[in-house]
Amino acid sequence: MTDFLNLLLQHTITMFAIVDPLGVSAIMLSLLPQSATKEHIDKIAWKATMTIIVAFFVVLLTGNFLLNLFGIEIDSLKVMGGIILLLTAIKMVQGSMESKDQTEEEREEAIRNDEFSVIPLGVPITFGPGIFATIIILRGHSEGVTSIAALIIAYLLVALSVYLAFKNSIYIRHYLGITGQKIVSRLMGLIVGAIAVQFIVGGVSVLAKHYM
Repeated sequence: MTDFLNLLLQHTITMFAIVDPLGVSAIMLSLLPQSATKEHIDKIAWKATMTIIVAFFVVLLTGNFLLNLFGIEIDSLKVMGGIILLLTAIKMVQGSMESKDQTEEEREEAIRNDEFSVIPLGVPITFGPGIFATIIILRGHSEGVTSIAALIIAYLLVALSVYLAFKNSIYIRHYLGITGQKIVSRLMGLIVGAIAVQFIVGGVSVLAKHYM
């Protein structure tokens, strides 16, 4: 039971830092018009959360199949995934993850279009290449029902945090302010950077032993 809880905590912290719910909630607000109502935001939060949950299970179920299909070793993916995470971490620390400026007309169109919750908010803003690679890597190292269950529960907890962050994004911005949200994102970026280095070093060390 202790091993399960430790694994659950580790996976939750890892994926929470990569997804960065507070950071992406700020991006969501930047994509919406000032006229967006709480009802609209709640609807968007629900659909975006369902999108990333579906995306998670698709990757979870097909990840190993894709690796085997293309003959990719899990350690090779750890190196590449680590590089992607490192680039993401640098952007988070530099504060360059914010979305590009949009006109008010584009924002009005976004809120009228239900697909906005799926693309781009769900994928790739929230469920991007970093979390994609991480899920495949964690799944590749999961042996047995217990470890897979820990991964699934951990992601569902992260998805719940995304839903709550999206749903309450207006209040979060009010209490934390834009500066506060950026500070949190930068702190998450440091954690993601450390995770990225671990992935790269772990993958390179195993590959070096294998090919040398």
